[in-house]
Amino acid sequence: MLAAFGDEALLRAALAFEAALARAEADEQLIPAEAAALIIETCNSAPFNSASYDIAQLAADSAHAGTLAIALVHRLRAAVGARDAAAAALVHHGATSQDLADTALMLQAKTGAQLIVAETRALAQGLEGLAQAYAHTPALGRTLLQPALPITFGLRAANWLLGIDAALRRFEHECAAALVLQLGGATGTLRGLSFTVVERVAAQLELAVPPVPWFARRDGIAGLATALAILTGATGKIARDVSLLAQAEVAETFEPRIEGRGGSSTMAHKRNPTGCQVALSAALRAPGLAASILAGLPQEHERGVGGWQAEAPSLATLFELAHGALCAMRAVIDGLDVDATAMHRNLQSADVGEDAAQSAAQVARALDHYRRGR
Repeated sequence: MLAAFGDEALLRAALAFEAALARAEADEQLIPAEAAALIIETCNSAPFNSASYDIAQLAADSAHAGTLAIALVHRLRAAVGARDAAAAALVHHGATSQDLADTALMLQAKTGAQLIVAETRALAQGLEGLAQAYAHTPALGRTLLQPALPITFGLRAANWLLGIDAALRRFEHECAAALVLQLGGATGTLRGLSFTVVERVAAQLELAVPPVPWFARRDGIAGLATALAILTGATGKIARDVSLLAQAEVAETFEPRIEGRGGSSTMAHKRNPTGCQVALSAALRAPGLAASILAGLPQEHERGVGGWQAEAPSLATLFELAHGALCAMRAVIDGLDVDATAMHRNLQSADVGEDAAQSAAQVARALDHYRRGR
């Protein structure tokens, strides 16, 4: 995920946009085919695809200019102009800086979304197995952190599963709404372009086609950010429960024993819930980042100042937090150490009975709902 939102990935995405734009414009006879071929070749060749390319200097120049597009297009025009001055003037033809910035972010988000979906499905698979295996294992239910009535451990796992599954469905829905090409030109009127160019570029980049450019409509990104925060929170819910159940006074579940993990620098006896710690710290950070993106929704006029520029780093971090939390909890769930004897002991100690038959039926309903949805 760090690579998906790294500098190299951003550069590749920006160059992919410029190459797709040139190809689409040539197909629509807005620029000569020869000029488009040279622009595409330049985007795909050294120095831009070279490991020795000075991305740090590009970043510095972009910060100075105020946008990546200015610094990158300047370099592209220089490289193309070394072979054809007329073609150089057609680099980035009809596009504007935010076209490049938003589309590059969407390409990065598309890669990030694939990682999120794969990791969430893997975690869900582990939770499904856990719910099935312990569907009839009696455990003490707890409300307001106090002993309540009997459940089964499988029901607790089934609720974890349904929370993760619902969050994934929401995320996939928001991806469909958010992963959209941005191409509108200076004020979103497509001046010097055409809607067919938009359709052609979107097809090349495998992004959805917008009804009109969305410069000042940031609801798609806000929805994506919120869905990531919810998914991180659903993962944190599992971490919260597992870490509470791992307390010595409860001792019902423990993270898997992994060499060099979960220990203490001073207390050899400790078995710390390290994976849960990762997920919970992510769940604490995510809401604030989502809120910062929501705060930017009241954009100014046709293209805002400050609001949309704050989105990319916040969204990247949300992707990183969600993915990190999912990876951490997948390892925990796949190797979870469940002590059914301790569960029975705690249930008996609470003296609230042991009838959990209805819980087992609820597990079956939960698993059926999950499986039908998938």
